[in-house]
Amino acid sequence: MASKLLITIGIALAAVAIVTAWRGTQREGSAEASFPPEGQILDVDGISVHAVVMGEGPDVVLIHGSSGNTRDMTFALAPILAESYRVIVFDRPGLGYSESFNPDGETVVEQAEILQKAASELGAEKPVVAGQSYGGSVALAWAVTRPDNIAALVLIAPAAIPWETPLDAFNTMGATTIGNALGLPLVSAFVPDWFVSKALDQVFAPQVAPEGYAEHFGPGLTMRRASMYANAKQRANLLDEITELQPRYNEITVPTEIVHGTADTTVGLDWHSERLIEQIPGAELVELDGVGHMPQVVAAPEVAAAIDRAAARAGLR
Repeated sequence: MASKLLITIGIALAAVAIVTAWRGTQREGSAEASFPPEGQILDVDGISVHAVVMGEGPDVVLIHGSSGNTRDMTFALAPILAESYRVIVFDRPGLGYSESFNPDGETVVEQAEILQKAASELGAEKPVVAGQSYGGSVALAWAVTRPDNIAALVLIAPAAIPWETPLDAFNTMGATTIGNALGLPLVSAFVPDWFVSKALDQVFAPQVAPEGYAEHFGPGLTMRRASMYANAKQRANLLDEITELQPRYNEITVPTEIVHGTADTTVGLDWHSERLIEQIPGAELVELDGVGHMPQVVAAPEVAAAIDRAAARAGLR
């Protein structure tokens, strides 16, 4: 009797695994068909990096945040900048259509290196580098470790100062081998679209995702198993990486502008940017009243103005 029960349970689990894998593959294929690469795929030291290039003028590199892709920047900010600059928007490694190359999670220093090399391949030897949230951490790593390849630095709600809050439960689970094998496939296969839309609004709080953002951004790209795993590993490692990087912020000598919303509860203004400005010589901080964690979308003109100021201070305008 016990053996029959075990066989039945085994068959049921196998069926669930098959359905999960099939449905996950179908949903991921649908997401990629609906939201294909916006730009070109570069080969950088044998690693695929997705880059979107638009406009003409001084070079500006845009780096998206956690769980993002190029479409987060091309929704509002990049088109504004493209009127005056050559804008290069990258997918970070493991996200969008850029390849993951470190199974333990690409460090911010590794990401800065591969993206700087990709920018150089496109002819941008000393761009203005702007990053949001986790992308701000990568931009900081770029400025610290590749100072000869940056003209100015713009940080948008950057995760910059070592924090005390624990990693959220989802990414804690997702960063584990078991979570990757069992949890993430279930999320990819069965989490409904309405839940993803609700999660987007939480990221934008106290604002909501603007009309057309989800249709442009392609949340399904984020929900792919490999993307969620890469993102979770990167998030799990970030605190230690920032702790190691922070003592070198005073080495940053390029013009630096920081833009941060006063209502940001994801990366707090007072904990991060108000402390960061004291650690980068000559840095300037713009506080956006009532704005949450997504200024590059909901306050794109103000962010573009900060990039203008940084470019002007660097002698590019």
